[in-house]
Amino acid sequence: MRIALSLAAVAAVTLSGCSTMQTARERLVKAPPRCVDETVEVYFAPDQAELTPESRMVINQAASGAAACKVIGVEVVGLADAAGAPAANLELSKRRAQSVAAALTANGVPTADFKVSGAGQAGATTADGKTAPLRRRTEVTLHLARRR
Repeated sequence: MRIALSLAAVAAVTLSGCSTMQTARERLVKAPPRCVDETVEVYFAPDQAELTPESRMVINQAASGAAACKVIGVEVVGLADAAGAPAANLELSKRRAQSVAAALTANGVPTADFKVSGAGQAGATTADGKTAPLRRRTEVTLHLARRR
């Protein structure tokens, strides 16, 4: 009986210490959000401008990270591979950029200072004629500042 009572007392003291520590943690002041420019890449399937579930997740995370900050501007640049006609690749890269910009807006990123463009296949081949890998993407730069 005495051992059982001692174990119960130890458990009660231990558990009450955890609740005291939890209360102390809850009272800590949270650090302000880190509002620095962020660049993310959103990838696409070949010859597609529709967002994949993975690309939607990247956009959602970027928008969530920017939510606590003031969005000064957003640059969205669509890119394409060197395969195919240059004019078609330019159009595809523009559609990719537009689909990403629309998803950012749908996730609460303000649209006032968006710069949306397509680069097509420019830069898709290196000086020695090799094709650059993974050009099926859109590069997004969020310019952020702390709210005042």
